[in-house]
Order: sequence, then structure tokens, then C-alpha cells
Amino acid sequence: MANKDENKTEVGPDIFAEFLEVGIHLILYSRKLYPCGLFERRKKYNVPVQMCLHPDVTDYISKVIQSVKVMVASGDVSMVTVVVIDQSQNPVERFVFELGASGSEDRDDPYLFRLEDALRGFLLKLNIADTQLRPLPQECSWVVHVHTKESTADKFIQQKTIEDLSWVPADIKQTQLKDPVLLPLKTTNNKMLKMQLYIEESSDKQTVSH
Repeated sequence: MANKDENKTEVGPDIFAEFLEVGIHLILYSRKLYPCGLFERRKKYNVPVQMCLHPDVTDYISKVIQSVKVMVASGDVSMVTVVVIDQSQNPVERFVFELGASGSEDRDDPYLFRLEDALRGFLLKLNIADTQLRPLPQECSWVVHVHTKESTADKFIQQKTIEDLSWVPADIKQTQLKDPVLLPLKTTNNKMLKMQLYIEESSDKQTVSH
């Protein structure tokens, strides 16, 4: 019985980590942070998605996801953000995955159909989000920020929880967008996973036409 309960508490972090991994790949594709030829079309929750095939990118994302899952399981993570930064290291877009208290059993949804339907909706919104954003400047890069308690952050900074992956305090410059425009995408209050997804776009974004 104890093992069964422990498994239940892990469902929330597992599902979020799985969704976040797909979400990151989709953001990289839709915002053209890597050439389209590096991606392969797949399906998740019956939604067409794009997954990067470059081994260095996939390996890095996988390690980030493993580490994030451990932090989320601790219950100390308030949000995870994918920040797009320009050549001057200024943030121009921020994809925000904001988490609420969750992880309790939903007896009305034993097979997680409702949760899967909610996650399907998130992916559909991410798929078309780029149509509502201005083009990015050339040569942009990206970084993942995890917002957590200071004690949790210190623990992950001091030790490598995943091989060859080190966490460092976020550069304050990369966390502050200039006069950001907010683009809400979707919210779910599912018992297993409470999450809000939105995008912040800097009003100071300098785009370059090709």
C-alpha cells in the first residue's frame, strides 16, 4: 500500500516533466531557434509536434527534464520558464509554465483522460503561439529557468543531480523583460496537475527581416 501511495504522488511531476520536454522541443521549432531540418514530426496526446533530433540538444533537454522533475517532486517549484535571449543576452520572449499545488488523486479520472485532454489543449495552443508573436532577432539562444525556494536552489547548485548538468543562479538581466506584453495560452486546475501557460514578449524586441 505504501508503494502505491508513493507512486501516486509521483504522477504529477512525471506528467509535468513529460509535457515540459515536448513543450521545449515545440518552442525551439516554432520560434526557429534551430533549422527546421533538425526536427522530426511526431504525435503526443494525439497532437502533431516537432522533436529535435540533434543529439547534443536532445541530450541537454533530457538532463534538464530529469533534474526539473526531481525539483518539482520536492514541491518547491513555482514555475519553469524557457527564456529566449538575443545576442546581447537580453530576454526577448519568456514561455512561462506556472505550477500550482497539485498531485492529489482524481478518483473521477482514474485513467487520466481529463488530464490528457487538458495537456492536448496546451500543445495545441503552443503549436499556434508563434502566429501571435513577432519574429525573433537573428542568432537568438535560449535558457531554462526554474523558480524555486532558495534552499532547494542551493542544493541543486552545490551538487550535480544529473551527470554533466550544473545549475547556476539565473542572470538577473535574463529574468527582466522590458515592458513585456502578456499572451495567455491556457490554464488547467486538474487535481493531478494545476498549471498556467503564458508568454511574455518584450516590447523592445528588435526584429530583423530576411
